[in-house]
Parts: sequence; C-alpha cells; structure tokens
Amino acid sequence: MVGGEGERLPGAGVDDADEDDRIVCHVDMDCFYASCERLREPDLHGEPVVVGMGYESGEPHGAVATASYEARAYGVESAQPISQALDRLPRKDVARDDPDLDPADAAHYRPVDLEYYREIASAIKDILHECADRVREVSVDEAYLDVTERTGWTVVNGRPLAEGYARHIKDRIAREVGVPASVGVAPTMSAAKVASDHDKPDGLVVVEPGDVRDFFDPLPVEAVHGVGPVTARKLGEMGIETAGDLAAAESGAIRERFGERGRTLYDRARGHDDREVRPTGRPKSLSRESAFTEATADPERQRETVDGLAADVAERAEGKDALYRTIGIKAVTPPYDVNTRERSLPGPVADADLVREVALDLLAEFEGDPIRKLGVRVSNLQFEAAAQARLDGWGSSETGTATDDDTSRPSSSDGQSSLTDF
Repeated sequence: MVGGEGERLPGAGVDDADEDDRIVCHVDMDCFYASCERLREPDLHGEPVVVGMGYESGEPHGAVATASYEARAYGVESAQPISQALDRLPRKDVARDDPDLDPADAAHYRPVDLEYYREIASAIKDILHECADRVREVSVDEAYLDVTERTGWTVVNGRPLAEGYARHIKDRIAREVGVPASVGVAPTMSAAKVASDHDKPDGLVVVEPGDVRDFFDPLPVEAVHGVGPVTARKLGEMGIETAGDLAAAESGAIRERFGERGRTLYDRARGHDDREVRPTGRPKSLSRESAFTEATADPERQRETVDGLAADVAERAEGKDALYRTIGIKAVTPPYDVNTRERSLPGPVADADLVREVALDLLAEFEGDPIRKLGVRVSNLQFEAAAQARLDGWGSSETGTATDDDTSRPSSSDGQSSLTDF
C-alpha cells in the first residue's frame, strides 16, 4: 500500500520510469449515485436502480441523475424525465401490486442524496490523493491522477508496472470504500479518459506509449476529447467518422474549418496531448444539460426536463457553498441553433425554488418551438459561507446566443448528473 507522499509500491521506483513518458490514470466511478445507494442498501445489488434529481419518492416528477446498467437495459438514460423512465421501467412497489406488471421488470427509484454522495466521494478523494502527487478532480465521480513518480512503464511478466499500480488504486477504492471504479492508464489525459470508458463497468484498460494512435484509430470521432455533437456533425460532413479519419485528414483543412481548436482536435486524434494534470480552480458557472432523442415541442415534457435540471444545478451549487447572481437556460432548436437566455439578480442568492422559477420563466419564450436539448446554468458565482438569501424581485433581463454546444456537455462519461466538486 502507498503510505505518505513519495512512497511507492515494491518494484515501482522512479528509476523504472522513462521521464519522457508521463503516466496518467483516469478514475471514473461506475454509476456512482447508484453505487452509493447500493452501499447503503446491499439488497439493491444486481437490481435495476434509478436515482432521480428533483424526484420525490412515489412522484413522477424530476429527471434521471443516473441509472444502473441493469436499468439502462430497459432504455432508461441519464437526464431522461422520470415520467419517461417510469413508462419503461415501473417502480418495484407498483409492480408488486399490479397483476399486469412483472416485478422482475421494475426498478428501485431513489432521490438524489447529495450530502451522502459527498461523504463517499470524500473517502475516495483521500485515497486518490494518497496514490498520486497531482490530482485533477473533475467531478464527483471522475478524476485524473499523475502517477509518473509512483510507478513506471517497465514491463514485468508481460505487464507494465503501471497496470499493477492502477489495479492497486481500484482495489483500495473497492476494499476501503466499497464502490466500483473503472480506470484508464495512458501517457496522456485524453487517452486515459477514453481508456477508462473502454471496458465499463469495473474496467482497467492500459494504453502504453507508442500505442495511443492505434488505440484511437477505430473509435468514433466523438471519443476525441473536445468533439461534441455539433463538431462531430460538421466533421461527418467532411467524411470524417472515426478518430482515425481525423488523424489521417489534411491538417490544413481541419484548421481552416475549425480554427486553432481544430488543430488541437487533430493532434489529440493522433495521440498528442501535452496537457498536464493540474488541480482545478473554482468554476465560474455550474450547468446541466439534457438532450431529447428527437426534437420535441411538448411543453409539459420541456418543463419537466427544465424542472429536473434546475433542481440538480441548485444542488450542485449548494454542495459547493456557492451563491449565484445569474440564472440562465440553453435551448437547442433544429437544426442545431443554440439559444441562451439569462436573468441577472440584484444580489447573490442560493435558492433552489428561485432557479426553477426563473428557468421555467425563461423557457416560456420558446413555447411551441421544437427543442433538441435543454440546459440550466447558474453563473457569476461567489464562494462563501454566507446566509442564504431570497429575493422578491428581479434585476434586468439579458439575452445571448451561442454558436456551438460542445463546451457545456456533462463531464461524466458514465451517463449521470455531474457534480463539479469531488
């Protein structure tokens, strides 16, 4: 086991590592909210579990924060309205009392318990900081670790030492905390993240130096860090469907279409990513988004989605002791027009009801419009242990229009609501 800073596993020393080859681990907790609920209620293991934001027991309101893999098999997905999830997978208690329903095809529904999840995440955080010299905490269920000084790429008995070290991290989390994690190991941050997604759940994938390009080539272009739905569509128009296609493309054409950002995406598809693992600072905003399978003009479905997103964002702000002065929404309308609307408040507040009320009020501007994706955001954040404030009036209204939807995607790759602290 790793003890104090600088201690290493036997056989894993600095002399074993090539100083030119960083070793990055991406740790991604599998269905973290559901895993936490199973930790609290062991009988939920192996059962479909749905955790809802803005959801209260027995009610059809709110949105899915995360769904276990068993629930996903029924088509239940992150950010889906709870009412839609219930259509596909009813509650266990309802199924037991309805002769037309099979309890085997039902799920356990639980409301988000942010405080409890933060307790579990704190225990995981302690392990990660003991196991690495530098940690970048991305979300409640995700972090990058630079372990270059703790292990090496030297191959022993057919496996790199870095693989054994990553397994050590996984085993500590499972043994000491009791929740599963998938870990990707690679010389770059982007490759490590993709590797952690590659064999979920409870996976361990290692991409050794020199193999990154081959690892990326067959993957869909969306796997390249920074490529969101809009960019993927534009790349598709250029005949680029995979990371290998992007890597083999004419760099000048990519840069001409996407500017300097295009060069970054091109480099990452070719296995180049010089970003270092650095701790994150405090965010400037907190947001959550949900995409519909097909554009919908159904006002009830739109309102229900915004309701759930607003509840989640407010919980995120509460979890960070953050006050906010601006509340906004994002509405993506066909084909891919991104519209943002914001309302500034007279002073900083922390009020979940206010976030919901303002978000729904801003949504009313799009009444009757088909919408592909919705998002809720709070910004102009202040971090302080201040008394919560409630306002009776509003400040001025502001509007704005964005041009792409790649920058605000949920950070969680495991299909769940993403909190921006660990």
